[in-house]
Amino acid sequence: MRTDRSTPTRIRSIADFPENYFLENLAVRRDGSIVVTALNRGEVWCVPAPTGIQPGEPVLVATLEQLAMGIVETEPDVFVVCTLGDATLQRLDFRGWRPGDPVKRSRILTFEPAHAGLNGCCLIAPDVVLIADCVDGLIWRVDLASGGGSATATPWLRHESMAGSYTDPFAPVQLSPDVQIPMPGVNGVRYAPDSGQLYYTCSAEQLFMRVAVDPDSHQPAGDPELVAEGIHAMDDFCLDVNAGVAYITTHIDNSIHRVPLDPAAGANHSIVAGEPFADPLVGPSSIVWGRRPGDHGRVAYVTTDGGYAKLPPDGAIRPARVLRVELPAADAAPGRNLAGHRRRS
Repeated sequence: MRTDRSTPTRIRSIADFPENYFLENLAVRRDGSIVVTALNRGEVWCVPAPTGIQPGEPVLVATLEQLAMGIVETEPDVFVVCTLGDATLQRLDFRGWRPGDPVKRSRILTFEPAHAGLNGCCLIAPDVVLIADCVDGLIWRVDLASGGGSATATPWLRHESMAGSYTDPFAPVQLSPDVQIPMPGVNGVRYAPDSGQLYYTCSAEQLFMRVAVDPDSHQPAGDPELVAEGIHAMDDFCLDVNAGVAYITTHIDNSIHRVPLDPAAGANHSIVAGEPFADPLVGPSSIVWGRRPGDHGRVAYVTTDGGYAKLPPDGAIRPARVLRVELPAADAAPGRNLAGHRRRS
């Protein structure tokens, strides 16, 4: 293992939550504030745009009847949140919202089956959202109606690389006292519009995959292709297409990996944070780029659960956090080469 000490990854908390909160996903607003889903509480929070070195004070904006999962901005300051337990889409309208006020919220879709394991999501075209179903092992396509008041869902792609697992050593995964799921299958999804590729992770199979998207129909254009494998507990990720890499969180392994987007180089993935153990980075779930000038490719925000899903090696749970992560340049942080590490059989 080698970590470049000259350009270390810098991590600091910008918002602390109580212990036993499972912060699942996040989206950065245009003003730099961050919308965060708290999975096991069914809550949506807004974290103020980070300033200085002191953590900000999160503001509760919505309490759902279901587990709060993925979130995506579908139009300026309008977000869709996926829920699990009772699979729905909730529309949150932040236009004109002020901290301390409830956000405008409406249910725009109820899924069949209700047990669909809605997880990561992304926008691939205006009013077209893709959602990973980590329980049933498929990706859904959701078409939003004009005005955003309703939506329809159809299966977009099902593939063996998306399957969850009840035989995994960490299965079943207890998300709340009433909801448990297999080791998640397809988990995070991100779209690269310049290349027309949809990337996704599968936690259970330890796979990072991609599939081409038809630019006209927005349907899959060909079979999924392996990008990289052998990263245990991979969860969500963000893309830096300019540098040709993805940054993938490993939820219960407390690390962030940098992975080439070129399948020919995918085995050369490396650890850029979490080895050696980084105290704030316990239970990283999702990662997104900041939206300030110069942030993309360098400054990301990460949600953590503080050890809710799995305690860290020292056995001490931490507060759940939203982290600001300043990553080294892609060509300056070789980290730990895992070319010889294969996924389990």
